[in-house]
Amino acid sequence: MRELIFFEPYFKQVLWGGHRMRETFRYPIPGDDTGEAWVISANPHGQSVVRGGTYDGQSLGQLWDQHRELFGNMDGAEFPLLVKIIDANDHLSIQVHPDDAYAQIHENGSQGKTECWYILDCEDDADIIIGHHAKNRKELKKMIDSGQWDSLLRKFPIHKGDFFYIPSGTIHAIRKGTLLLEVQQNSDTTYRLYDYDRLQDGKPRQLHLAQSLDVITCPHTDQNTRGKEEDHGSYQVCTLVSSPYFTVNRWNVKTHAAISQNFPYMLIDVTAGSGLLDKYEVKAGDHILVPSGYGMIQAQGVMELVVTHI
Repeated sequence: MRELIFFEPYFKQVLWGGHRMRETFRYPIPGDDTGEAWVISANPHGQSVVRGGTYDGQSLGQLWDQHRELFGNMDGAEFPLLVKIIDANDHLSIQVHPDDAYAQIHENGSQGKTECWYILDCEDDADIIIGHHAKNRKELKKMIDSGQWDSLLRKFPIHKGDFFYIPSGTIHAIRKGTLLLEVQQNSDTTYRLYDYDRLQDGKPRQLHLAQSLDVITCPHTDQNTRGKEEDHGSYQVCTLVSSPYFTVNRWNVKTHAAISQNFPYMLIDVTAGSGLLDKYEVKAGDHILVPSGYGMIQAQGVMELVVTHI
C-alpha cells in the first residue's frame, strides 16, 4: 500500500508533567501538567488515532484488528510497540519494569516492558538514573529497605541527542528538565520503588516494593548499543539499538535520502526539521506508520527522523 498513515497523539496529564510539547511541537495539550503524548499507541489505556487519509479517525488498535494486511499479516493479539514523547517538568519515580515471563504470570498475560530513550532536549544540568550499585540481591534489598537512594542509584548527566536502552529489570528514572522520545514494548506496567515522598490528591502514590525486588536485574549490567554514525553526504544514519523487541535508527537528512521499507511495518517519528516523505509534507512532531509493501521512501528536506521496525 502506497499511503503513509499519520497519527494524532493521546495525551496524559500527570504529577510531573509540563507544557513543553505545546511550544516544541504545537500540540494541543490539555493542560500545563501534560507529561506524556502516546504518539503511536494501540494500548487500551490510550490509543492514537489516524489523521486524514483512507483510515481517518480510526485508532491504531482498530487498524491492527481489522486491517492486519497493513502490518504484513503479522500474528499477535496486540500491536507490539508503543511510542511516546515524555516531558518531565519534575522527576519521575524511581521504577523498574518486568520482563515478558514475569508479566505473563503476574500481570494478566501482558507483555513485559523493555524501552529506549532518545533525548530530544534537556536543561543544561539535567541528569538521568539508570541502574544501581548493589553487588547482590541481599545488598539491594538492604539499601532499598533503608532508603539509601543516593548510594544505590547510578546517575548520569545527559545531553540532547543521547540515547539509552533500558531492558526490563533495569532500575531507571527520567529526571526534571528532560524532553525525550521513548520506544517501548506495548505495556503500561510500572513498578515504583521510590517517589520522593510526594503526595497526589493528598496521598502518596502506590509503591511496588515486592514486585520490584522480584524483577530487578542484579548486579546491574550496562547496555552499550549505539552503532557508528554513517555519513552518506546528503544524509547520516545511525543504528541506536537493534534488540529482540525493536530496531531504532536515527536519520539526519541534510538534503535527501532513500529509506527502504522492507519490513512488516515501519514507524517514523519526525523529531526535528521539516520536508517531504514522497508526496507527504512532514514536520517535527509528526508520527507515521509506513505499512507493509510500501517500498522505498524518498525523503527530502532538512530533518531528523527516528525510524523503528521490529
